[in-house]
Amino acid sequence: MSFDNEDGVFKVLINHEEQYSLWPAYKTVPGGWSDVGIEGNKTLCLDYINQHWTDMRPLSLRQAMAEQAAQSHDEA
Repeated sequence: MSFDNEDGVFKVLINHEEQYSLWPAYKTVPGGWSDVGIEGNKTLCLDYINQHWTDMRPLSLRQAMAEQAAQSHDEA
C-alpha cells in the first residue's frame, strides 16, 4: 500500500515538535513519532490533521519566538 491509496487504512502520528504525519496503519510507527489514536481512511486522517495542525511551525520555533517576544516586551 502506498500513501496514494485512497482506500487504505492510515494512522495519524505526531512527533516531539508537534508535527503531524499520515502513516499506513500496517506499518510500525517509526522512532520519534507517536500514534495519536486516530485510524481510518485517508480523508478521515487528513481531516484530523487539518483541524489540529493549524500552526506549521515546529514547537521549538514557536517557543523561541514566544521567548523573544517576551524579552522584547520586557525591554520596552
